[in-house]
Amino acid sequence: MNAETLFRLASLNTDYANCIDADRLEEWPGLFLEQCLYKITTADNHRRGYAAGLVYADSRAMLTDRVAALREANIYERQSYRHIVGMPALRGGGDITAETPFLVVRTMRDGRMDLFAAGVYLDRVREDGGSLRFAERIVVCDSSRIDTLLAIPL
Repeated sequence: MNAETLFRLASLNTDYANCIDADRLEEWPGLFLEQCLYKITTADNHRRGYAAGLVYADSRAMLTDRVAALREANIYERQSYRHIVGMPALRGGGDITAETPFLVVRTMRDGRMDLFAAGVYLDRVREDGGSLRFAERIVVCDSSRIDTLLAIPL
């Protein structure tokens, strides 16, 4: 892997975090291929090879539906996220694969801030029409203790 690939992957991660942090969730599914996998799980469940996740979507359409549900159907306390995303560690393979550490700080309506999540993104990325898009993003949270307000994507 070369420096250009690393830069493009870091830019994809930046776009991903900005969509969520700036509440532009409608743009978020566009960072994924039509057929993709997005899953949030715990480190323990990932180690054990459990397929199910706390959040599971296997297509861009499912991601779009999730955003629509967040906007129109779900009721949750207003909150915002701020992502701190590390440098991707590129791995070998046919697709671009990477492991990227992250932290998410959650700010609630009353101003309270908490370290909401820490973990690693396990990604498989492909070229699609001149842009990199996620074929797979497995969000592996370090803690098995997950807040019930996991509404917004990590």
